[in-house]
Amino acid sequence: MSDNDFRLKGSVVTTVLLEVRTPNVDQIELGLKEKIAQVPQFFDQVPLIIDISACVADITLELMQTLFDRCRTLGLAVIGWRCAQDNIPAWRFDCPLPLLPNANSRSISAKAPPAAPNKDPDVVIKTVVEEIEVSQPTKIVTKPVRSGQQIYAPGDLVVMSQVSAGAEVLAEGNIHVYGALRGRALAGVKGNAEARVFCKSLEAELVAIAGNFMLSDALQKIIWKDAAQVLLVDDTLEIAPL
Repeated sequence: MSDNDFRLKGSVVTTVLLEVRTPNVDQIELGLKEKIAQVPQFFDQVPLIIDISACVADITLELMQTLFDRCRTLGLAVIGWRCAQDNIPAWRFDCPLPLLPNANSRSISAKAPPAAPNKDPDVVIKTVVEEIEVSQPTKIVTKPVRSGQQIYAPGDLVVMSQVSAGAEVLAEGNIHVYGALRGRALAGVKGNAEARVFCKSLEAELVAIAGNFMLSDALQKIIWKDAAQVLLVDDTLEIAPL
């Protein structure tokens, strides 16, 4: 075997994080169906991570497997699961999918018994970014971002042209688009709640700040095909005119 047979490289992967806050799988499935129905093309085979931190004491291996199966039936590509690092269930090693480290840590350690569950019944879905590559602190893109293309910046990202439908722009800081934003824009991808998205014409499939996102159907009811900014206020996205 030679060094030319294969290469291992880091990459930027946008995934969806499902924060489970109830052991009721039927209720979770219902919430997912409602969200998927809004923009089915976005959720089709999207990589999914399931976070059970809020109710780990109520989650059995059998229930977890049922949740995996329900998500796959809905067209979601489950790639792993998460929970609080000090509250990892005993069935961890019997689970067919890997326990993934939290976004802020690359280490996994099992210790401490389960804590009392959170009875909040809500199902929360957020966008997350895994395996962030390091590049220039600020990135300026002068050409249109084409469909299928992905641009990432560890600081602010400035796009001097349009972002086409099917394209994706991500930044740890703010995103500025001096043209039509028709694809997906995710700012503050490492948790920066102060980040914003600015664009000359808001026509996006999805916009997100620190994992909190809004889809095109909701955007069209607020501001559409006009200059706008997207910001996070009290963990809720707001769309404001420029």
